[in-house]
Amino acid sequence: MADFSRLDGSVQEDTCTDAEKDTAFIQGSVQQGPCTISSPAMDTGYIQESENVDSTTSNQLLSYTEEGVHIHERGARSHDDSTSRMISFRHLHTTDFLTNRVNTGKYTFLTFIPIFLYEQFRRYANIFFLFIALMQQIPGVSPTGRYTTLVPLLFILFVSAVKEIIEDFKRHNADVEVNNRKVQVYRNQKWMKRAWQDVCVGDFVKVERDEVFPSDLILLASSEPQAMCYIETANLDGETNLKIRQGLPQTAHMSTCQELYNLSGSIECQLPNKLIYEFAGNIKIKEESTTKIPLGPNQVLLRGATLKNTHWIIGVVIYTGHESKLLMNSRSAPLKQSTVDKTTNSQIFYLFFGLLSLSLISAIAQQAWTNRQKFNHWYLGYEEKKPSNFFYNFLTFIILYNNLIPISLPVTLELVKFGQALFINSDLEMYHEESNTPAQARTSNLNDELGQVKYIFSDKTGTLTCNMMQFRRCSIAGIKYGSSDDTSAIFNDPQLLENLSEKHVSSAHIRMFLTMLAVCHTVVPEREHGKLSYQASSPDEGALVKAANDLGFVFTERTPEYVEIDVHGQVERYYVLNVLEFTSKRKRMSTIVRTEDGRIFVLCKGADNVIYDRLGKYQEFKESTLQHLEEFAAEGLRTLCFAFREVAQEEYDEWNATYYKASTALQNRDAKLEDAAELIEMNFMLIGASAIEDKLQQGVPETISTLMLADIRIWVLTGDKQETAINIGYASRLITQEMQLLILNEDSLDETRDRLRMLTEDYIDPSGVQSEVALIVDGKTLIYALDFSLRKDFLELAISCKSVICCRVSPMQKSELVELVKHNVNAVTLAIGDGANDVSMIQAADVGVGISGNEGLQAANSSDYSIAQFRYLKKLMLVHGVWSYSRISKLILYSFYKNICLYIMEFWFAMMNGWSGQILFNRWCIAFYNVMFTVMPPFAIGLFDRNISAQSMQRFPQLYKPSQNAEYFNTKVFWMWTVNSIVHSLLIFWISIGALHQDAAFKEGYTGDYLFVGNMVYTYVVVVVSLKAGLEMDAWSWPVHFSLWHGFLSWLAFFAIYSACFPVFPSAGDMSGESHMVFSCGIFWMLLFLMPVAVLMRDVVWKSICRTMYKSLAQEVQEAEIDHIDPTAIIKKSVSKRLNETSRLLGRLMKRKKPIGAGGSEEHVPTAHGYAFSQEEHGVITQSEVIRAYDTTKQPHNDVSS
Repeated sequence: MADFSRLDGSVQEDTCTDAEKDTAFIQGSVQQGPCTISSPAMDTGYIQESENVDSTTSNQLLSYTEEGVHIHERGARSHDDSTSRMISFRHLHTTDFLTNRVNTGKYTFLTFIPIFLYEQFRRYANIFFLFIALMQQIPGVSPTGRYTTLVPLLFILFVSAVKEIIEDFKRHNADVEVNNRKVQVYRNQKWMKRAWQDVCVGDFVKVERDEVFPSDLILLASSEPQAMCYIETANLDGETNLKIRQGLPQTAHMSTCQELYNLSGSIECQLPNKLIYEFAGNIKIKEESTTKIPLGPNQVLLRGATLKNTHWIIGVVIYTGHESKLLMNSRSAPLKQSTVDKTTNSQIFYLFFGLLSLSLISAIAQQAWTNRQKFNHWYLGYEEKKPSNFFYNFLTFIILYNNLIPISLPVTLELVKFGQALFINSDLEMYHEESNTPAQARTSNLNDELGQVKYIFSDKTGTLTCNMMQFRRCSIAGIKYGSSDDTSAIFNDPQLLENLSEKHVSSAHIRMFLTMLAVCHTVVPEREHGKLSYQASSPDEGALVKAANDLGFVFTERTPEYVEIDVHGQVERYYVLNVLEFTSKRKRMSTIVRTEDGRIFVLCKGADNVIYDRLGKYQEFKESTLQHLEEFAAEGLRTLCFAFREVAQEEYDEWNATYYKASTALQNRDAKLEDAAELIEMNFMLIGASAIEDKLQQGVPETISTLMLADIRIWVLTGDKQETAINIGYASRLITQEMQLLILNEDSLDETRDRLRMLTEDYIDPSGVQSEVALIVDGKTLIYALDFSLRKDFLELAISCKSVICCRVSPMQKSELVELVKHNVNAVTLAIGDGANDVSMIQAADVGVGISGNEGLQAANSSDYSIAQFRYLKKLMLVHGVWSYSRISKLILYSFYKNICLYIMEFWFAMMNGWSGQILFNRWCIAFYNVMFTVMPPFAIGLFDRNISAQSMQRFPQLYKPSQNAEYFNTKVFWMWTVNSIVHSLLIFWISIGALHQDAAFKEGYTGDYLFVGNMVYTYVVVVVSLKAGLEMDAWSWPVHFSLWHGFLSWLAFFAIYSACFPVFPSAGDMSGESHMVFSCGIFWMLLFLMPVAVLMRDVVWKSICRTMYKSLAQEVQEAEIDHIDPTAIIKKSVSKRLNETSRLLGRLMKRKKPIGAGGSEEHVPTAHGYAFSQEEHGVITQSEVIRAYDTTKQPHNDVSS
């Protein structure tokens, strides 16, 4: 057991004041930050990136030194040709390294302005308005003033900047939380608690049980025998089983402060890289020594991994911050843009060319009119002042028509999306009460993208599962125990205990089964404060041993020779003779034990197909156990079969000699060991089977099933083993028992190419129909499948499958898969994960969702949205995503509609004024149109409109398809709205002109000026566009009513007041008396009632026809909700139509397929019913060596001197 007496010193916080540090600096040494500032004359150490560094470089900032390890740091990273890093413990050498501070934000103080401006001016609208604002500064060009575009543009940029600062501030706050976590660092011959961000390369750090490693370390010593330690790497590679790391024997004793102080050697290692499974380095224990001891991955503890089942370790830091392998597998926060924004950008581009065409037409027409009329009308004054040239006229018309593109749209979108994000943040149905974690929209720019997702890429461990194994059911002697409804943490079936105690016919079998649970494993017991706990590198074995404990077979002691179990108060001892270890190839693990009475048993557990192949004849419980296994597998449980045999002493001695010979072979040792194991793992007697639940998060199966009904493809990308991933696929309903599994486990590029071509020919249909198969790919094959020559074939196969599971994948492979689909399939991608190994995938996807789970906040901090549980993804996408997409689509279309409807009238008016560039409206009326009179409908649409309730959206995921297929906003829809707005503008303008054709607008015979006409049509436009907004909205709530009436009433009030301002305010001279003229005109009031009817009649008729004869599924469900009718029948009818078409296509596809096995294609038919087992393979220490290293009968000293 662990010996805790080897550490000395005390843990102490750094409490030096600034004044003390300044004084010490003058004297030659000051403790500052992570290290101590020192004069060159002191005995200092160095950390060297290259072997030749100029110590007098001009950009040096600080020279750090510590007793034991000293660092010289510069402000900028050097770029040299060295291929190694040297960490020495005695001599000062000037070099530089990144600090351990991490930053996942998009901006810094220095980069905010350039990055923000780049992101804003990726939008063509902002570029266009900047161009207009600059053009308006040219004297004599702008008919609308110099600042009517510049001021709104600056306001838009200001609002956007504030929103971006608020959102990025949240990211930086999360980084501060991580950077200020505490760890023990060796300073001044004692252990001191310091923040993670203060840890430097070369520091000695002590990490305690269940703590996360703050940086990449080399393991020196630990509390366990032989400097071993257990680590959990779920945050790195998704694997749930614990891994063993071991320090070198030469450093295993270096646990006291004095020994660390006396350390005088150096470490040479590779430069930082992203290969998390590879490391090469050397260590010299003494500086004068010429002997280098090799270091490999088994001595490396990576940032993000967690120390488990080990009281403490001591390590030396080799890579920090963004140079750690974990963060090198991530990327800087990307600048993401939603599909709607991209579509809007492209339409603005085309609209801009339309505007240029109108301007060009107007400029040509003006030139022609001037040439024809300039000598006919003396009052034009062309004799005294020549007319403007063509280019000036062209610029004038560009400025005149620039409002066809709504300048208010960007700021409206920013505010509406921010409001939508607040709705997400405050949704109580996505609030996780147990962890006090609400949903959080970390960026609001992608709300609408949530409603268009086609592919979801999900991590497994911690995202779909809880990282908890629970023993749920078992089959012993053909009798089934346990219940699928049992959710307690303790397995306790009264029937099993009754059968055991009452001498039931199966009591001997039960006793043997429970004995195997308590004996056949590599678990190590541990007592702390009188409480028994278990160190288990395999979570499956931990669950099995705990189940035996719950049933009275308590595993109490392990020594190098034997194990002891307490069976209802009676101690039994079993001598461990051999351990035949588990591997993925063997799919089984055996322990050979001798009982106290001298009998020898081979106890074996493994996959059912492997165990069944090794059973003897006349197995009484074979069929019943198999039936139970199928039942357990159907429930998604992880199954293992248990069997045993008794062997004679002579047989064992003969076998043991063979096994020893195999274990000492110099060639093909692993193969010979497997062959030797086969000799004794035979003629077993089947005793039963276990069923362990890899506990899924609440609601995961239902969520996945719902999302798949929404025609969303789900790919699970995990670092865990293939069997485990497949098992979770079944448990989560990603895979069904009826699905055929296509497994890609190839060992070369050529094999992968042949296999892909074969499967592509069999399973891909030209019509694009999806096959009812699941594709399983391991990480090694994925390397070949992502090769440039094969990635197209792989992608075609993958997207034709209903489900895809990729196992043993690295973080970079996850991001590569996401980018492969993102760039080659016209679909929106979403990635969801909870660990730091998911960050690159989350950032690569169109939308990244982080789970605020047990693996830290790295994923959540790097995501666009964070939620506490995977099940909340359903409402985030199906409700908030669809609502946001629908609202944003209508908002954008309506914003263009209302602007084109008003400002295209300048073109109609130009036809009547000789193409002079004269404006029809007062310039301030033009400016206030978007910010005062029509500002409310877009906000009402963007925040409060909804067509279907949240309950129906979640009950019927088929309603997700219209938004997923971009039916509400696309090029066709955009130009339909544009044409409609032009038609409305034509009707409003020319009906008004026609009504005033006789020039007798008043009964007294008075006539109005151009502003009289302009104010009339302005009023009609405000009324029409407000009513149009109401016509397009589905939910008429009080904010909607307010928005509709606000525009018309505010315009009338403004018009009346503004027209009476002159001469009090000289700027309103041209509007003096205009309201009196308009309001006293009978034609105005007549048209006020007739104009909306005439203009909107076509829209009402068209909507009535569509809602009556061509209803969409959403409209049918909406009407059913209004009538308080259950929409289930409507959905079933719609699904039935689609299923009939799909069945027809699938039938055609099946006719094309070859029979299984034809042409060498051998698909996988699962034979291991639910088998899954997690344990590290080919580790630094074999499991048999691990258990031989422990002796729990020797009580450890629990007093840890730090």
